[in-house]
Amino acid sequence: MGCPLWVPWMDIKMNKYVEIITNLPIDRAFQYMVTGRETYPPEVGKRVYISFRGTKRVGYIVKIEDNPVCTDPKPLIDIIDEKPIFTQETISLAEWVKNNYFCSWGEALEAMIPGVLKRGKISVTTRTKEIPEKIVPTAPHIPNVEQKKVLKDIFECMDNKRHEVFLLHGITGSGKTEIYLQVMERVIVSGKSGIMLVPEISLTPQTVERFRSRFGDKVAVFHSNMLQSAKFQEWKRIRDGEVNVVVGPRSAVFSPFGNLGVCIVDEEHEPSYKQEDTPRYHAREVAIERARRQGVPVILGSATPALESYYKARNGDWRLVELTQRIEEKKLPKVKLVDMRMEFDTRVGKKVISRVMEEVLKKDIAKKCQALIFLNRRGFSTFVMCQKCGYVLKCSKCDSPMVFHQTKKELICHYCNRRFPPPAKCPTCMKESLLYKGVGTEKVERDLRKLLPTARIARMDSDTMSKRGAHACVLKDFKAHKLDIIVGTQMIAKGLDFPKVTGVGVISADSNLNLPDFRSGERTFNLITQVAGRAGRGDLGGEVIVQTYTPEHYAIKLAAKHDYKNFYLREIDARRALIFPPFTNLVKITVRSRIEEKVIKIAEKLAKLLREKISEENMLGPAPSPMVKLRGYYRWNILIKAKSREEIVKKLKTTLKGFRKGSDVFMAVDIDPMSL
Repeated sequence: MGCPLWVPWMDIKMNKYVEIITNLPIDRAFQYMVTGRETYPPEVGKRVYISFRGTKRVGYIVKIEDNPVCTDPKPLIDIIDEKPIFTQETISLAEWVKNNYFCSWGEALEAMIPGVLKRGKISVTTRTKEIPEKIVPTAPHIPNVEQKKVLKDIFECMDNKRHEVFLLHGITGSGKTEIYLQVMERVIVSGKSGIMLVPEISLTPQTVERFRSRFGDKVAVFHSNMLQSAKFQEWKRIRDGEVNVVVGPRSAVFSPFGNLGVCIVDEEHEPSYKQEDTPRYHAREVAIERARRQGVPVILGSATPALESYYKARNGDWRLVELTQRIEEKKLPKVKLVDMRMEFDTRVGKKVISRVMEEVLKKDIAKKCQALIFLNRRGFSTFVMCQKCGYVLKCSKCDSPMVFHQTKKELICHYCNRRFPPPAKCPTCMKESLLYKGVGTEKVERDLRKLLPTARIARMDSDTMSKRGAHACVLKDFKAHKLDIIVGTQMIAKGLDFPKVTGVGVISADSNLNLPDFRSGERTFNLITQVAGRAGRGDLGGEVIVQTYTPEHYAIKLAAKHDYKNFYLREIDARRALIFPPFTNLVKITVRSRIEEKVIKIAEKLAKLLREKISEENMLGPAPSPMVKLRGYYRWNILIKAKSREEIVKKLKTTLKGFRKGSDVFMAVDIDPMSL
C-alpha cells in the first residue's frame, strides 16, 4: 500500500509510538514508531502493516505511547484502517482469553474477526447473491405460568442493569426458545443488542427461522458453511449498527456490538462451544465474562445442562430457573428400552432394527406420521476384520478402524479421510475371509428400505449433507411431509420441532459409554434425552425406542425416565470422588510427533519439569492418548488438576518458556478440555 507524502492527520498533535501485537504465539507486544507518512492516524484497535523478522505482517494497535521503551524502534509500514475494528472492550476481553486459555493476545484477537480482515483487506465483494427467504412475521406467544415466572426474574435483572447468570433448565418442548425471543424483544426495545449462541446453525435451522420471523432484517446470522465474503458482510452490518440481534455458533460471542444487552447460550451443554484449535476458548465462559464486563444478564438454556453448570446453579453461584412442563401441557414421550442381547438370543440372524422398533415404525407409517432414527456412526460397516486371524483393517495414519461406505465402495478413515477400495483378501494371512462388522447409518437406511418399502426415507449425515444447502433442503421436505423417516447422526438430535414426528428410534445407545472419558455417561444421557425430545411435540403423542446392550446402566435407565436430577446426583458423586470437574479445572497437555520414541522421551521430560513446579498429586501421566496415533502423529497426554484456571495458565507459561522439545515435536495446551 503506497503512503502519501502528506496526510491531513499529520497536523494533529499525536503520540509517536504504538504497541503492536500479532497472531504469533508470542506473549508480548512490540513497539513501533509512527512516522507521519501512514495513510491514517494511529488509534487503539486499528490494524497495521509491520515488518517482523523480515516479513510483512498484519498487527493490531493495543496501546499508544509518547516515548520509546526500546532502542531504535522500527517504523510502521502503514496503518490499514480509517476507523478501529476493535474497541477497547474487545481488546480487554481478548486479554482475558489470553490469560485463561493459554494463547497469545494476538491469537485471541484474531478469533474475533472474519478471515478477510486477518489478511489485511479492508473490503470484499460477494460474487454470489443469496436469495432471501420469504419471512412470515410472527407475534409473541402468550407465556404460560412457568414462562411468566422465568421472564419476570430475567426482566427484573435487566431493568436493574444487573449482571446475573441464569441457568434455564427446561425439558424438551417446554418453550425455552419463546423465552429467548421475548427477552431479546425487550433488549431491542431498550435500544440495545443481543447475542444468541447456538451449537451450529445447520443443526438448529428452526431457531434461526423463528428469530428471523420475529425480528426480520434486524437479525444477522453466522454459520460454518458461509463464504468468507458473506461472513465479512454480516460482521460489517453488526459493527455499523444495522442489526440488533446476532444468531450464530461460538465465534458469534465476539460480535462487535458496543451496546450489548444480553447473551443467550442455547444448548449450553454442547461440546461444540469449545474451540478445538488455538485459542481453545469455551464460548459459554467467554459469554459470561463479556456479559459481566457489560453488566448485563446471561441466559444458559438446556434440557440437559452440563454438570458443571448445574452444580454452580445448585450452589447459588448462578440462578436456577426451570420449565418443568411442555407447552400446552403436552406429555413427554414414552421411552422403551430394548435389550439387544435378548433380541439376538431369540431371533435368527442379527438384525439392526429390533422387532419393537419395527412395529412402532410400521404403525407410524400406517397413521401417516413421521419418525426419526438416530445413530451416531456414519458409513455401512464400522470395521472390517478377518475371520481366520482376527486382523482388523486400520488406517496407517490413525489408530482407528477403516469404515466401509457401501455407496462409495470405499474404506474410509473418519479422522484423516484416507480411503481405498476394500481388499479381496486379508492383508495379513491372505485368506478370503474378511467380515464386515458394526452398524452405520448407511446400513440402517438399507434395512429400513427393506422393512418399509413404501416409506419415503432420507439419510442425514456428513456424507449426504456435504453440499451447501442440503441440510435445509431435507428438512424442508420433511416439514412438507414429502419424507416419512429421516435416518441421521447428531444432525437430527437437537433443534428439530415437527408436530408429526411420533416415533423416534435410537439404534445404539451404548456407543459413547465405551469411551475412556469421565464424561461418557453424561454424553450418553444427554444424547438419549435430546433425541427422545424430538418426539411427541404435536397433538399425536410420541414413542421412543432405545436399543441397548446395557439397559441396566444408570445413564440409560434415567434418560428413559427423563430424570435429569437423579442422573446429576449419581454423576456428581463420582466426579467428587475422582476430583474431576466441577471440583477442579483440568488441563490437558498433548505432545505429538511422527516419531514415537521422541514423543515418549519429550513427554517424560516435560512431566518431570511440571512435577518440580506443580505438586505431584495434581498430575496424571504422561500416558498415551486414547487414540495414540492420529493423522500420522503419535500422541501422549499429561493431565493437570488445578484450582484456578488463570493461575495454572500463568504457571504453565512461566514453566514452559524456553522448554526445549525439538522442531519435530509439537505441544498443545488445552484448558478445560471436553474430551481426554
